[in-house]
Amino acid sequence: MKTLNSSSSAYAEQFRHLQNQLRERWHSVDFFDQDDHDILIVPSVSMDQRELKKIEGCLHYEERLLFSLIRLRNPRTRLIYITAVPLSPIIIDYYLQLLPGIPFSHARDRLLLLSTYDGSPKPLSQKILERPRLIERIRQALRPQKSYMVCYNSSEFERELSVKVGIPLLAPDPDLLYLGTKSGSREIFAESGVPYPDGSKTMKTVSDLVEAAAELWERQPSLKRIVVKLNEGFSGEGNAILDLRKIPQVAPEKASHAERVATLHERMESMSFQAKNETWENFASRIPELGAIVEAFIEGEEKRSPSVQGYISPSGEVHILSTHDQILGGPDGQIYLGCKFPGDEAYRLLLQEMGLRVGRVLADKGAIERYGVDFVAVHQPDSPGAQWDLQAIEINLRKGGTTHPFMSLKFLTNGRYDQSTGLFYSHEGREKYYMATDNLQKERYRGLMPQDLMDIIAHHRLHFDSSTKTGNVFHLMGSLSEFGKLGVTSIGDSLQQAEDLYNQVVNVLDEETKPSLNPAQHPSYPSPPIAWGTI
Repeated sequence: MKTLNSSSSAYAEQFRHLQNQLRERWHSVDFFDQDDHDILIVPSVSMDQRELKKIEGCLHYEERLLFSLIRLRNPRTRLIYITAVPLSPIIIDYYLQLLPGIPFSHARDRLLLLSTYDGSPKPLSQKILERPRLIERIRQALRPQKSYMVCYNSSEFERELSVKVGIPLLAPDPDLLYLGTKSGSREIFAESGVPYPDGSKTMKTVSDLVEAAAELWERQPSLKRIVVKLNEGFSGEGNAILDLRKIPQVAPEKASHAERVATLHERMESMSFQAKNETWENFASRIPELGAIVEAFIEGEEKRSPSVQGYISPSGEVHILSTHDQILGGPDGQIYLGCKFPGDEAYRLLLQEMGLRVGRVLADKGAIERYGVDFVAVHQPDSPGAQWDLQAIEINLRKGGTTHPFMSLKFLTNGRYDQSTGLFYSHEGREKYYMATDNLQKERYRGLMPQDLMDIIAHHRLHFDSSTKTGNVFHLMGSLSEFGKLGVTSIGDSLQQAEDLYNQVVNVLDEETKPSLNPAQHPSYPSPPIAWGTI
């Protein structure tokens, strides 16, 4: 096969030709979930690897897209799922057992699992590109005219892989990824007329960043805090908080611009960094590489972090998929931990409206597939009309932390999202809610193997019940033993039931991992005979 340089015009033209095939085949949002297709799933987290290191167990985020295995409920769908290191068979079996009405063996025969056997800190797509024999094996397994590729986020690696495999990539062209950066998001908000906090454009030096922070404070003399964001930060881990209340002596009405800049420069070193073990030395070294912005920190006595998710079809149609209230943590509430579906009734329809406006601007610029918009909502009970002020803060052009729980709900219940109410209804017409997290993490959970988790799930009946369409769906199981970290989506007929299911999972895991517990004597840990030949 002819080798093309990823930056060449011929390469770009070939990629555009493949993308056009999506537009020719496209009929509806659900088309690719119901028709006769081969789906190549490459869950590569193709982002800055130094920033990803801030997230424990980031290699196992490749498991986030395992909800896609539920697509095998369509008896004509075939999947190829690639990971950096092999997945435990028990994890695969877990997902396949969730399929309603499909024999396990039938689904397993339509699933091809491949691995690069490379756990090094590089994007999975890059590892695949370094293995031409693996690429050829993928090509031979696919039906080119009935295939497309799905990824976690698109980059030059995914674009190159799309061309080399010869199938279209259902994701934005990497040339558009700037639209999902911190500064790119602000430009889209301005163009779509969605309110967003005062702030700066991308700065590439510490001096320029400090200058921008001083100018922001001067525009808003009552400002209490400023957020400093690396332009390509991930899940809030690239954020830092600069507390202006600690330096009142250089407030706009008390000091000159030069004095203010000098003091702010000094204070940068003692900012509140949201990532664990982050330092100013490391943070500052990333600014020339990634760029950074400053933004007004939105204050409020009652404050929430809702989000809206949309879908841009290859034909340019924009649809709203969901709304959520995000669960944030970290030193200053900047780190994404989980979410609740749907967003609060008080603002979810407004979220949808703003999400559509953003989506249409993105579509006009050529973006396709999923996008999400994060907001800050501040309660204003004394204001006339709307009691929540919404400010947009970020666009995600990737499958974020709200994607896999919502798609798990959709696939498991065969239901639909009603845009008129912002609610989700099962196939039987019952309202559905969930609470989800990627960050159920405790030191005491370390050492639990996937088999241990399955024993606990079975003994305490924590699994998803296909008859009631309620229960728990687990993910990130590969990170449990080493990092004590697990993901779970708890689905209920009310938000309270979903929260109760989630809390039950936490209580059971806490009880099962008590330091004094003797696993050999606990009913959750049966002792099957050892098959010596398999050790």
